Amino acid sequence: MTMLSLIVVCATTLFVIYITHWLYRWRNPKSNGGKLPPGSMGYPFIGETFDLRRCSDSLDVHSFFKKRTQKYGSIFRTSLAGRQVVVSSDPNFIDFILLQEGKLVDLWYMETFAKIIGQDDPSVLAIGSITKYFRTLILNHFGIEMTKNNLLPRLEDITKQNLYSWSAQPSINVKEAVSSMVFNCTSAMLFGYDPIKSPKDLGVMFTNFLRSILNFPLNIPGTAFHQSLKNQKMVLGMIKDAMKRRRHRSSSSSASSPEEIKHRRRDALDDVMEDMKREAFLTDDFSAFLMFSLIIASSETISASLSLAIKLLTEHPLALKELRVR
Repeated sequence: MTMLSLIVVCATTLFVIYITHWLYRWRNPKSNGGKLPPGSMGYPFIGETFDLRRCSDSLDVHSFFKKRTQKYGSIFRTSLAGRQVVVSSDPNFIDFILLQEGKLVDLWYMETFAKIIGQDDPSVLAIGSITKYFRTLILNHFGIEMTKNNLLPRLEDITKQNLYSWSAQPSINVKEAVSSMVFNCTSAMLFGYDPIKSPKDLGVMFTNFLRSILNFPLNIPGTAFHQSLKNQKMVLGMIKDAMKRRRHRSSSSSASSPEEIKHRRRDALDDVMEDMKREAFLTDDFSAFLMFSLIIASSETISASLSLAIKLLTEHPLALKELRVR
């Protein structure tokens, strides 16, 4: 065997050993000072992302979680969108984690979602005060009383308008149509968005945001993630423009009359801009991202519930008839 052949054999052997060792570490990750739950890490880099993205026609728990819960228990490890994660369906454990936020655990987002809602900058993750402020803002505008007295009546009016519009169409995608409707309604409540006057339809943009959450964060033209970032900039620009208009209105000598102020509904953006005078972390950029995150969080939960309600009522006409009687 020549020297060159010997070098090639040694290099190949070392490469195989390195790849084998790397694959072993990928499939058996270590935790600093703790023991990880059982689970599977899937393929290198890709993990089990495609299994999670697989569509399901069932209204039950997604097959991805059901299969792994049956195999590994209520807490298991996996890899999604390039990140190693631990998934839990144990309500007691989830409650414990939420109570320990900012103490034993820190808030963290998947990279794709973090970039979309602007949480990839470490400077905005001063957990304690920001998380508390975010929760307070949600309760003030989406608490039980606000939902009953403000959100539901406005959503009912917008629903009637959309039902009239949908009736003229041969068919619609219920989930996307409801998501768009709720997104526009929520945006109107949070920063005064008017879908009729605006040249851009935020509801259409919203559907793109959700599709890209479990995509790999590749900012390349043509990818869903790239389009989501473009839409994100448009929405953030609209929120910042609303902030500029309100500042100009409050400082201008031709500010709104007392009667106009009385009839204009106070929204979340008004509260945030008022709090910017006291809270140092509430910069223009962060406030815009805060509003954007709040819109996505509130819209998705409401739209999913409404879509499911429409489906079930359509399939059970007797229940719909009883509701009409009531």
